[in-house]
This record gives sequence, structure tokens and C-alpha cells, in this order.
Amino acid sequence: MNDHLTTPARARIDPTVFGVTAALVVGFLIWGLAAPDNLSAVSAGILGWITGSLGWLFILSATGFVVFAVCLALSKYGKIPLGKDGERPEYRTISWIAMMFSAGMGIGLMFFGSYGPLYHFVEAPPGMSAGDVRTAMATTMFHCGFHPWAMYAVVGLALAYSTYRLGRKQLMSAVFAPLLGEQTNGAGGKIIDILAIFATLFGTVASLGLGALQIGSGLAKVGWADNPGTMLLVAIIAVLTAAFVASAVSGVAKGIQWLSNINMVLAIVLAVFVFAVGPTVFILNLMPTTLGAYANDITAFSARSSATVDAAGESWLAGWTIFYWAWWVTWTPFVGMFLAKISKGRSIREFVIGVMVVPTTVSLVWFCVFGGTAIREQTDGVMGFDAATAASEDTLFQVLDHLPLTGIASALVMILVAIFFVSGADSASLVMGTLSERGAHEPSRSVTIFWGVLTGAVAALLLAMSGDDGLNGIKQMAIIAALPFVVVMIGMCLSLYLDLRRDPLIVARSQLDDQVDQHIRAQAEKIGTGEIVVVDPVTLERPPRTRRRIRRRIDTTIDITVAADGAPVGAADGDPRP
Repeated sequence: MNDHLTTPARARIDPTVFGVTAALVVGFLIWGLAAPDNLSAVSAGILGWITGSLGWLFILSATGFVVFAVCLALSKYGKIPLGKDGERPEYRTISWIAMMFSAGMGIGLMFFGSYGPLYHFVEAPPGMSAGDVRTAMATTMFHCGFHPWAMYAVVGLALAYSTYRLGRKQLMSAVFAPLLGEQTNGAGGKIIDILAIFATLFGTVASLGLGALQIGSGLAKVGWADNPGTMLLVAIIAVLTAAFVASAVSGVAKGIQWLSNINMVLAIVLAVFVFAVGPTVFILNLMPTTLGAYANDITAFSARSSATVDAAGESWLAGWTIFYWAWWVTWTPFVGMFLAKISKGRSIREFVIGVMVVPTTVSLVWFCVFGGTAIREQTDGVMGFDAATAASEDTLFQVLDHLPLTGIASALVMILVAIFFVSGADSASLVMGTLSERGAHEPSRSVTIFWGVLTGAVAALLLAMSGDDGLNGIKQMAIIAALPFVVVMIGMCLSLYLDLRRDPLIVARSQLDDQVDQHIRAQAEKIGTGEIVVVDPVTLERPPRTRRRIRRRIDTTIDITVAADGAPVGAADGDPRP
């Protein structure tokens, strides 16, 4: 039996994957401590080259992932289950949605919920007019809608299908079996897993840095801290790191599900509060406006690149679109694997709809509530937002400052930020442990703790290096870490497609389809009084309504046939396909 087809509950640590990745990250820490200015200069140079020469790769691939995921859901592959035939999902739908939403974008919604729409309203994107609420909301939704969730979806689909349908190891490299063959266990596969850990760590670092900045701003707003500096932010990082490591070692069912359900309730409470005491009618009017603007502008925004903007536009693309795409890419290894873990037993179509449509809809409502409130306060002269000087971590608290119960609402925001981060970062630690231990379903606590502590240390270093601009170093490393993993994600899409073409349900459907074609052709030749009737093949390729009904019944026949045959689809001990 091939090694990449075994899925152990626990496994020995992989010295190459763990050792090389740990050495690289520790070396990065030493470099930053010994020569922070040199590290900052080198990172800035690499970032400039990426955004100037390879920004097109992020832009094209992000849209490509959306197209790929939607095509899978709408195609014949949509009915394929992510597990054995007849296997029921492990989690209830409401818990499933809460967990994937909390792990996938919680920090981003809290950090940019008011800042993003308000910034784009005051300082319009390249080629747009300032003061246009449609542009502001469409731009925000473009960065936080279908595109990021499609990135999560393709990685989650590839991992869930490879692990639970085909019984392979729970590794990024195992997905590449159709392309690499036995080399999935060799150097090529190990490089893929190393890149996944590296991207995961720096994606978590970006979220940890953003969360620490916003909590620090909240402490100042409620009067619990005066002008929070680097030491306070490091202390916040230490507390958050301890919390998510403790949650990670408690396991998915006990830790992440519990936190995610709590967070969903608290987020609803905060959103309902702002909706009720804020500009309610304006928010309600903003929802259809945002939906229409997003649907109308998504294709134009997807094609926006440095070829259509000037130098200022290139800077905007690097700071917004490319940073967002890079940040979401760095989250795909652990969010994708986490989505795969909690989506066992669901179909590809159900997975894509759940992962892309539901969170995007919730994001639209969230941005309308918080972004709409911020924009209305700005137009009413209540807020004096200056895009050039405003701190992104302060904006939400400034919005709440002009609403009732400011102190309580601000405290709730800090709690939400903390739990959003913990519920995402603990899954990141588990994924890094899984990749370090040859795909173990339950990585050892020592390895999980190691990656968690290292993540906190890197976040503290980058915040200290960034000085007054706390986001600068975080943005740089997120984009740099994301670049190689974009290529990995493209390869995952190709590997998944090659696997799906050979799925037992697809093979059975093709065979029955051929039998229907043969039967229809045979009957067409016997129409009449026994004479042979010549039928134009082109006509047969455009079947009448009766033939379409026959084809619709094929899927039901396939389900019954496969179940009756007892084919070992999704068996844990090997690839079941013929």
C-alpha cells in the first residue's frame, strides 16, 4: 500500500518538514533581533518586487479560484460527497457555519468593518470618485466577499476529498498524488508541506498583530490604558497566544466549536445593537445598494491591475487588493484544513454554497451595519475621518463613541476580537502540528504548543520592528509568505480536478450515460413499421425533453447502484477508484 494513502490517528514527527520550517522561522527571529533595520529593508525590497512584477499572479489566481469553485458546484461533480457514501455530517449546520465563519474572517471583519467602507468613501480607489457610497461598499465587498472564501473553498475541497473520500494522509502534499505520484512522499511533497506551515504561521501572525493593535486601541478608548505602546501590545500578544494554545490542545470539538458558538452570539448582539441605535433606515437602504453595486462592479474590480493605474494606483493596489489576497492566501492552509475537518460527509455543492455564499451574505450585512454607520456619521459631520492620518485600529471605537453605551460596546468589541483570533489561531496551531507530524489527526501537544509560542514571538517582533506603523511589517511578511503558496493552490486545483474525473460516481454516471445513448440510438433506428430510420447524429446531441428526463434519472440510478454494489468509496485504507 502506498504510504500517502494511509491516514494515522497519530504519527511520528517528520524531521525534515518540522526541522526545516522551525529553523527558517527561528532564523527569521534571530535576524530580526540582531539586525532589525536590515530585515526591514530586505523585506521592503522583496515586497516591492512582488507587488511590481507579480501582482498579476495574485489578481488572476484569486478570480480563477472563484470560477473553479463555482464550476465544480454547478457541474456533475457537485453531488460527490466529501467522505464515504451515506456518511452524515459530524456537526449541525448552524455550528458548521459558525465555526467556519469565525475561523475564516473574524479578525478582518472586526478590524476593517468600519474602516474599510469609510476609507474608500473618503479616499476613493483608482479611477473612482470620492464620496460615492456605492463605490465604497462594492470595494469593501470585493475584498471580503466571494474571492477570499473561494480561496478557502478550493483548499478545503482538495483536502477533504483527498482525506475523507480517498483515504490519504491529511497533508497538503497528499493532494498532489495525481501529479507527483510517489514523489508526494519525497522532496516535492515535503516542500509543499513546508510552504504550507510557513504561510500558516505568517498568516496567523498578521491576524495576531491586527488583533493586538485593535485591543490596545480599545483599552485606550475605555480608559484602561493611556497611549498603549509596544510593551502593552507585546503583553496582549502573550495573553492571546496563551489563550489560543490552550484552546488548541483542548481539541476541535471542545475548544473551537465552543468558542465559535459563543462568538457568533456575541457578534449578533453587537450588530443588532449598532443596527438598532445607529442609522437604521440608512443601513436598510444600504443593503440592496451594496448588493447591486457588488454584483455590478465585481468583474471590473477583478480585472484592475497596474496596467490600468498610475503610480499612486499601484500603491493603492499593493496596500489593499494585493495585501488582502495575500493575507487570505496565508490563511488558506489552516482554514482550508479546518473546513475539511468540520465538513466531512457534506457534498461538494453543499460545501461550496456553505463556504462561499453564506459567509459572503453575512459579510454584506456586517459591512452595511458598521460601514454604513461610519459613513453616515462622517456625512453628518460627527466624525472627522482623515484617510491620510486615521489609524485603522481606532475607527470602530470612534464609531461606537457616538452611540449609546460606548464603554460596554467597546468592551464587547475587544472580547470579540480576542475570541475571533483565538478560534482561528488555535486551528492554525493544530494544522501546523498536523503537517509537522505526517498528517496526524491529533498532533501532539508539545508540537502544537511549539508552533503557537513561535507564532506569538514572530508577531511581537514584527510589531516592535514596525514602530509607529504597526501594520507595515505585518503586511510585508504576509505578502512575501503568500507568494509561493499561490502556486501550490493552483496545483491543488489541478490535482483535485484529476481526482474528481476518476471518482466512482462520475465513472458510473459516464457508463450509464453511454448506455442511455446507445439505447436511444437503437430505438430511433426502429421507429415506424420496422423500417430502419436514419437519424442525424447532431439531432441526438440535442435531446428532447423526454431524453433530458432520462438523464436526470441517471443520478438517482447511480446512487442506488453504488450503494447496492457496496463499493468501498472513501475507505480509509486506500484509493477506492477503479
